[in-house]
Amino acid sequence: MPYAAITYRVQPGNEDAIAEIFGRYQRVDTPEFRSPDGTPAGRLLGTAVFIKDEFMVRVIHYEGDFSAIAGHMATQRGVHVVEDELAPYLQQQRETDTQEGFDAYFRDATMRCISQLSVDTHRVGS
Repeated sequence: MPYAAITYRVQPGNEDAIAEIFGRYQRVDTPEFRSPDGTPAGRLLGTAVFIKDEFMVRVIHYEGDFSAIAGHMATQRGVHVVEDELAPYLQQQRETDTQEGFDAYFRDATMRCISQLSVDTHRVGS
């Protein structure tokens, strides 16, 4: 099952305030997400957020079509609350109030994956 990472550039020195914001985060209403045509597209299995100085990364563990996740997240109230509270700590503001803006940020902030290893890909005996 794949992972993806979304980057945020934050103002250093605010790690505790940002941790408080994510500590109040409301989970999504359902882990199931759909494609734009409404067909099932996958499931969110988990997320984690890491921060160090001015770098923050959200790791998403999912199954299915990653491109459909942004649309699902853009409809979640808890996501917008976090976005609003996080805005003063960002190095660069972004437009996430609209579906198009959220999709663009999500797409542009996704890190390039160069390796994913799991027990499923482990070869026993060579």
